[in-house]
Formats: sequence, C-alpha cells, structure tokens
Amino acid sequence: MTEEIIQDKKEENIENKIEEIIENKEGKVAISTRKKKEGNFLYIVAVMIVSLLIAAFWDKIPYLKAVVHGALDPTAGALLSWNLTGGMMIIVLIITFITTIIQKYTTDQKALKELRQEQKLLQEEMKKYKDHPEKLAELSKKQFEFIPKTFKLTSRGVLFTGVPFILFYRWFFDVFTAMGDPKFFGILNWFWCYFIFAMIFTSVLRKWMKVV
Repeated sequence: MTEEIIQDKKEENIENKIEEIIENKEGKVAISTRKKKEGNFLYIVAVMIVSLLIAAFWDKIPYLKAVVHGALDPTAGALLSWNLTGGMMIIVLIITFITTIIQKYTTDQKALKELRQEQKLLQEEMKKYKDHPEKLAELSKKQFEFIPKTFKLTSRGVLFTGVPFILFYRWFFDVFTAMGDPKFFGILNWFWCYFIFAMIFTSVLRKWMKVV
C-alpha cells in the first residue's frame, strides 16, 4: 500500500514537472512572438534613412527609377489613364488595404488593445483631476510614458511599407508633374487627394478589419 502511494506521488511530481515545462515553453513562445511583433528602433531608423536617400537621389539612380516606372506605369498608370479621379481612388484604396493588412499581422494587436484601454482609463482619470494641478501633472507624466510603448508596438509595419511608400511617392510626383499637376475635385493636388482619402479609407478598413 505504501509503495503504491509513493509511486502515485512520483507520477504526480512527474506530471507537475511536465506541466511546468509546457507552461514555461508556452510562456517563452508568447514572449518570443511578442518581441518579434515589436518594432526594432535601429531597423526602423535604417529603413527611414534608406527611404530618405531614395527620395533625395531618385533622379540620380536611373536604374531604380526605370524599374519602378516599368512596374507602375502599366498598372497604376493605366488606372490613371482610364479615369484620373476614379483611378486615383482605386490606387489609394489598394495601398491602404495592403498597409492595413500589414499593420494587423505584423503588430501585437492584443498588447495594443490593452495599451489603448490603459490610455483611455488614464484620460478619464485626468478629466476627474482637471482642477488639481499636482495630480494632473503626475497623470500627464504617465501619459507620456505611453509614447515609446505605442511607437514600439505600432512601428514594425514601417519595416515593410517604408521603402515601397517612398517609391510610390516618387512615382506619383513624376507622373503628376508630367500631367501638369492636375487638380482633383477642382481644388486638390495629388498629394492632398492621396492624404485625405488614405485617411478615410484607413479609418474604414481598420474598423472593418478590427485593427487597432
């Protein structure tokens, strides 16, 4: 009887150890996944530098310019030739759709939701203490602490979209300059048209795809 009890305890200990190993492994996987979905500041800076160099030396890199025009002239350019405003809307929609998907699957959406919730609660607290300068200053300091956290969680998409965005920007500039800088809706140049509708489409797509 005693031997059976000892054997049961041994088996129980083994099972507990296995469970601990599994929990630790799962925890490590979760941490590893989260780290992968956080933006690395050095990589982001590198992408930004490369993007700025491309923008600055666009006309001095004829091969790159030719490749980009060779890819976009018969595609995006064909849409603009078909209908300037309609084609522009389709291009902006496609770009924002792709960037929204990238943002959703390259960032830690769960951590972002938790961070947004914390920010919301903090803002509510700040409203309560708007007549108490010392407490408000303390809460404001906490609010600033969210900035690097938010940047780290949201910036990973830049690694995938930074350079393509600059290439598209330079292509837009070349194409619309050649067209004589046409006005969309009678008042908007291409940049403001892109910017305004990208904001609108992004807002709609994020809500539809549940992207933080």
